[in-house]
Amino acid sequence: MNSAVDVALTTENASRPRRDYLGGSRIGHACERALQFEFAGAPKDDGAEFAGQTLRIFAMGHALEDLAIQWLRAAGIDLYTRKGNRPDSEQFGFSVAGGRIRGHVDGIIAAAPEALKLGVPALWECKTMNAKNWRACVREGVTRSKPVYAAQIALYQAYMDASIPGLASNPALFTAINKDTAELHHELVAFDAELAQRMSDRAVRILSATDAGELLPRLARERDHFECRMCPWANRCWGLPA
Repeated sequence: MNSAVDVALTTENASRPRRDYLGGSRIGHACERALQFEFAGAPKDDGAEFAGQTLRIFAMGHALEDLAIQWLRAAGIDLYTRKGNRPDSEQFGFSVAGGRIRGHVDGIIAAAPEALKLGVPALWECKTMNAKNWRACVREGVTRSKPVYAAQIALYQAYMDASIPGLASNPALFTAINKDTAELHHELVAFDAELAQRMSDRAVRILSATDAGELLPRLARERDHFECRMCPWANRCWGLPA
């Protein structure tokens, strides 16, 4: 039964069209070369595609985010996840560089109980984590413990401010759900203009290098670096010039 489920999930995932853009949620990834491979659609190493269990974990994360939306609304937060809050309408998002850099936000807070002291409109981003990562996020804050998420938040605030004026003026609300215990962590994240600019410049650098057929530098000097060990393009990368 488990094998049948995994085959169904991996087959469905393989049939999905690949992204033809650089996602705002990915730009903060540690390695620019890995992002270049991802954007260009370079085939992953043999055996490096998402396994059924990983796909189930992703699906559970989406389900928990849907629950978090219900919980925040029940607490009196006017949270929009789609334009007009209609299930058949578009997600809030942005598209720049001719559509080659895009992002879709989890939600926009339009109003909140006065006691919460939330400035609105505000970006809402939600992530699910195992207990170890959740505790680190609570202890250190999202910017330090999860820099990829911090980069995502900064980019979204920057690029969405034109369509939703004031979004960059108010801190974003970041919600982290502990998948092991259902504990919630909420954190206000002020707009970091410098971080947003660095990430925007980075995205342009990746696009420009790919267009020119140039290979960006590796993150590490040694293949046993922990980021490289987890990279689905490690064999491809280390078989190419530095």
